[in-house]
Amino acid sequence: MGRCEVCGNEYDKTFEVTMPGGNTHTFDCFECVEHALAPSCAICEVRVVNQGIEVGDLTCCGSHCARVAGVLT
Repeated sequence: MGRCEVCGNEYDKTFEVTMPGGNTHTFDCFECVEHALAPSCAICEVRVVNQGIEVGDLTCCGSHCARVAGVLT
């Protein structure tokens, strides 16, 4: 049995996510993955779980926030 590093749930179906660089994380659901690993939008702070828009170090959840940030016209 594994233990989710976000919610602490012990579960026989936990899974691991290995990030570039070799850091491995254990989770029990994708919601916990999103909470721990998904970047936040620079404007509205929502978790970016789709493709989003990245310009340099700036991540936005979509075109509206990218326009607010001035990186999309």
